[in-house]
Parts: sequence; C-alpha cells; structure tokens
Amino acid sequence: MVRRDMARTRYTHPQPPPLSTLPAAALRAVLSEGYSRSAMQHDVLAGLVVGIVALPLSMALAIAVGVPPQHGLYTAIIAGLVVPLLGGSRFQVTGPTAAFIVILAPILVRHGLAGLLVAGAMAGVLLLAMGLFRLGRLIQFIPHPVTTGFTAGIGTVIGVLQLKDLLGLHPAHSPDHFVERVVSYVQARHTVSYAELTIGLFTLALLVGVPRILKRIPAPLVALPVAAVAAVLLHRYSAGFDVATIGSRFTTVISGVEVHGIPRAPPLFSLPWEAGLKPLPLTLATFRALFPAAIAIALLGAIESLLSAVVADAMAGTKHDPDSELLALGVGNILCPFFGGIACTGAIARTATGIRYGSRSPLTTVFHAGVVLAAVLAAAPLISYLPMASLAALLVVVAWNMSEAKHFVHILRVAPKSDVAVLLACYGLTVVFDMVIAVTAGMILAAFLFMRRMAEVASVQLVDEAHPHLKIKLPRDVVLYEVNGPLFFGAAEAAMDALKAIGERPRVLILYLGAVPAMDVTGLVALESALLRLKQQGVFCIVAGLRPQPLSVLQKAGVKDEAGRLHFVATLDEAASDAQDHVSRPRHPHPAVA
Repeated sequence: MVRRDMARTRYTHPQPPPLSTLPAAALRAVLSEGYSRSAMQHDVLAGLVVGIVALPLSMALAIAVGVPPQHGLYTAIIAGLVVPLLGGSRFQVTGPTAAFIVILAPILVRHGLAGLLVAGAMAGVLLLAMGLFRLGRLIQFIPHPVTTGFTAGIGTVIGVLQLKDLLGLHPAHSPDHFVERVVSYVQARHTVSYAELTIGLFTLALLVGVPRILKRIPAPLVALPVAAVAAVLLHRYSAGFDVATIGSRFTTVISGVEVHGIPRAPPLFSLPWEAGLKPLPLTLATFRALFPAAIAIALLGAIESLLSAVVADAMAGTKHDPDSELLALGVGNILCPFFGGIACTGAIARTATGIRYGSRSPLTTVFHAGVVLAAVLAAAPLISYLPMASLAALLVVVAWNMSEAKHFVHILRVAPKSDVAVLLACYGLTVVFDMVIAVTAGMILAAFLFMRRMAEVASVQLVDEAHPHLKIKLPRDVVLYEVNGPLFFGAAEAAMDALKAIGERPRVLILYLGAVPAMDVTGLVALESALLRLKQQGVFCIVAGLRPQPLSVLQKAGVKDEAGRLHFVATLDEAASDAQDHVSRPRHPHPAVA
C-alpha cells in the first residue's frame, strides 16, 4: 500500500457542471444579471446593423458554395434564432461563413444539394457530441500554425475563385478542386466581360474607400446599393452594358410560378435528403461517403466558432462557455438543413460588428435573424438587382481580411522551423487539395507537434546534494533523480530512458516526482517499466513528492509499496531519511541477481 500519510491524500477530479447547465449558458447569465429596456434598445440597433451586413454576405457565401442565395439567407435566419438562445457566448453571431466555402463547394459537386445538407446535419450531430463530452476547451489548444494555415489557405482559395464573377468568365466546366478551377478560368479568359469588371472594381473601390470616410456605417451598406443603382443606370443608358444579377442568375419555381432572384417566402420545413433535383438515399454507403466531409465541417466549425467567441471576449471583457457553444452550434447545424440552410458557425466579422454597435446579449443575433427574414419577405424584388460582380468584390475583401497576409509573413519570419513547416503544410493542403484532407492532416500535425513539445519539456536528471527541497545530506550508495514536466505520450519513454544510464549500481534510488503535474497511461507504463528494471537490479526505489493526479493514476493501477523494493513517501526529506536507514542495514543479495 502507499504510505499511510500518502494514502490519506485525497484527490478529487474537478467535476464538470451537470448537463442541465449547458444549454443557454450565455442567455441565462445575462438574464440573471438583469436585462433592461436600455439593453434591449442596444440589442435591437446592433441587430439591425448586423442584419443589414449579413444580408449580402449570406447570399454571397451561398453563391460561392454553388447554391442559390436564399440558402445562405435561410442559414442566417435559422442559425441566428437557435444558436444564440442555446449558446455560451453573449455576442456570437452565427450564420454561413467564408471558412466553409472550400469544404462545401466540393460536396455540392460530388453529392448535390441533398448531400450538402445531409453532410451539414451529420456535422451537427458531431458538434453536439463534442459539446456533451466537454471537448470545447480542447479545441482551443489547436496550435496557432494549424489554424493560421487553414485561414490563410481558405482566404486564398475564396479570393481567387471570385475571379469568375468579378471578370464575368464563362468556363466550360466547374471542377471541384481549386487548381483545376483556376485552369478552367485561364482557359475561359477570352470570355471576360468589361461591364462585369467595371462594376466589380467600382464596388471594390467603394468597399475599401467608404470605411476611411464613414467610420460608423458598414461599407457594404453603402457600396452594394450604389453599385446596383449604377449597374441599372448603365444598363439603361449605355448600349451593350449588361451585367449578371441575382435576378438574372437564379430562378426558383414556386407553385408552378418561376420567381427570379430569391423567393419572397420564409424558410419552410423540408427533408434535406430530398432537396435538389436528385434525392439522396439514406444508406450506409451514403453516410460513409459523407462522413469525412462531416468531420471536416464539424472541426472547422468548432475552431471558427470558438475563435470568434474568444475575439468577442477580448473585445467585451466577458467569458464564454465553449461546451455550451458547441452544443448550440450542433443543434443549429442539425436544424438548418431541415429548412434549406447550409452549415453554420460563428462569424468573427459580424460578431465584432455587433459589439461595436452596442450589443448587450445573445438577443442581438436573434434580432439580426429577424432583419434578414424581414428583408426576404419585403425586399426580395429589390435584392434581385444586386450584381454578381459586386458580391464577388465583397467576398474578395472578406478573403483578404481572412488571409491575414501580414500575420502569415510575420510567422514565417519569426517562428521555429517546425511551426513554419506545419503552417506551410496546412496552407498548401488547403489550397492544392481540399479542407477534408487539410483538416485531417492538420490535426495529425498538431498531435505530432504536441508530442514533440512534450518530449522537449519532460526530462529526468541526476541531482546532486544541492537540491532546494533536500535538507538532509544523502549517504553514499544513494542517487537522486528528479523528473521535470508531465509524463505524457511522446515524452514519458524518453524521460524514463534516463534511468537506464545509471552508472555504478546504487543501493537506493530516489525518484522525485514533485515537478510532474500530470501523467497519462503512457507515462504510467514507462514508469512501471523503469521500476521493474530497478527491482531486477536489486535497487531499492523510493518515490517522493507525488502530486494528486499522478498519485491517483498509480493507485488505480495498483502500484504499491513492496518491502525492500519500492516505497512511497510524501517529501524529499522523508525519502532521504528512509534511504539512510536502508543503507545502514547489512547488504543482502537480491534473489533476481544472486
């Protein structure tokens, strides 16, 4: 048994709150503090601004994926109503985001609209499970080079793919991979429309220039209506000036009537696997084909949403509940496909806009969803006049902001070579292949990076008599080894290997674990192997300074005192005293080595 005083040491794992505390963590916190009329007025104003910003963005993001624009609007409405009421962030604005374009576009090409919606629902189930199993805080520890590589690669892909609508190109085909799409654009260079390019560059100039003049007015609120009016006037008074608009590009048949642009109707319930021209059979083969994409959607959605929540906390001085946020995001992604919505996650730019305009609670996002719904019901005919080139210009700005080019270059200059390699690998895989491969490889690289860091920080060293915790001088035939750092996978074996290098065999070896905060099963196996070698060599081992978590692991594993072979003590002085007692006894041959 472990020494009596050590056995009395009680270690209680911090228990997570019950599942009943997970849903609506942020909303309940706001209501418990008191929600005033003034706070509601601030939320309504912020929701109005965010809704106006989200309106063109949601359509542009849906179009970039390859689906009609109303699917993006339906995502903003459903996710905006559900996720904030259940989530863990006070300010998170949830809806379609640019990060998902590079995942969803290939799914649409391979499996159609039904496959796209089913993959989103599958991702919702995974996110729900991540929230219930309390994985929110683990997502936040994904290395910075991995997330930066993803976002920079996504920004590059989105920006380049906007050349199609920005230049008015008409490629012969639309491949599902980035490189092949770029090749198809080059092959279609003779189809450039100077009318589209003119409107696109005009919109781009407004999007860049307006914020420098009008600080408090979102640039899209000025740029897109002005560009739409300019396109209408040029079309009317300039012969041959014609640009594609939402109304000319997209049509929907409702009750036998063809509607140009977005339909003036709210999101209605429908089965996602029956969406589009070809229903999707719900078979094991279907789920198997969509599962890798669902994992990529879930992981990227979790990363993007929690990163947005962290940014919101930094801006507003609050603290979010990551598990509650993942649970809410899972519910939102499960519900969105049943109302025609694509995958959703937290939107950093829209969240920051809400905070800047006075958001006080999650109800801002609910009001933003109401603004989008009102626009669909009341302004659908006007929305149809928005030029496709203008929406492409808006996404170019989004892509540039998302890529964080200056930050990317800064990391290349100052980061260690291993981090630079991970950054470039994640960036290259995102651009050349797709996000499913990039996310998979990125998580593997993150694990390897973690193992390498753990191996670097964990060590075992021979300590002389000057140890700060040692007040008693060690007798001859006694050596003291100190383990520094956690005994995790990737580090435990390397750390314990140091014990193999003991020179002249001592009678007593003191193993001080006071600097080991945690130990996993790999560390346990490595420690057990080291203790077995010492036992076979006839070395009496005294383990000192066990902290609560490693002590709990050893107790559960049944590692206990063995007379004359292994002993556990609480302090280093006790270990030195016991070692002195042991070496003062006459030496007896050990059966294993006699």
